[in-house]
Amino acid sequence: MTPPRVVMDAVLVRRALTRIAHEILERNKAIDMCTFVGIRTRGIYLAQRIAQTIAALESIRIPVGELDITQYRDDVQRAGMPHTTGVRGDVTGKTIVLFDDVLYTGRTVRAAMDALVDVGRPQSIQLAVLIDRGHRELPIRPDYVGKNIPTAKSEAIAVHLSEVDGTDGVTIIQERGEPR
Repeated sequence: MTPPRVVMDAVLVRRALTRIAHEILERNKAIDMCTFVGIRTRGIYLAQRIAQTIAALESIRIPVGELDITQYRDDVQRAGMPHTTGVRGDVTGKTIVLFDDVLYTGRTVRAAMDALVDVGRPQSIQLAVLIDRGHRELPIRPDYVGKNIPTAKSEAIAVHLSEVDGTDGVTIIQERGEPR
C-alpha cells in the first residue's frame, strides 16, 4: 500500500478556512441572518472555526448547529424510524451555510438539504467545503471551497482536524488493490 500523500498541512488548512470566512462575509451582506450548520462529524468543527474567525473580524456571533444525516442517506434503509437531525432552532427565513469536510458524489449534501428542509424553510442554502475532490453523481456545486483536489476514484481523501484527530491536515490515501 502506498503511504498517504500530504496535500495540506495545518497552515494551509488555517489559510483556507480564513479565506472561506472572508468569502462568506463578502457574499452575505446581512451576515446576522446566517446560521452555520456543520454535517457531523468534521463539518461541525469547520463551521465552528469559521464562525470564530468571523466573530474576531466583525464582532458578530453566528449561530452554529450540527446536522446528523444518518437517517436521510439513500444508502441506508431505516424503515419506520422517525427522522431526527440534531438541528436546534428555526431555520425558516435564514441563510444556511452548510459545512462539510469533503465533497465527493454530492449524496451527503443532498441528504443534508433534505434534513434541513424537514426542520424549516431556509431563505437559501450555501455550501462550504474544505475539499472538493470531484466525481459528482448529483448536480451539486459548492459556494466556498478550501481546495480543489482532483482524485482518482481509487483514492480517498482523509481530513484531519485537531478537535477529532489531534492535528490538522489533508492526505490522499491509495485504496488497496487499486491502480494508482
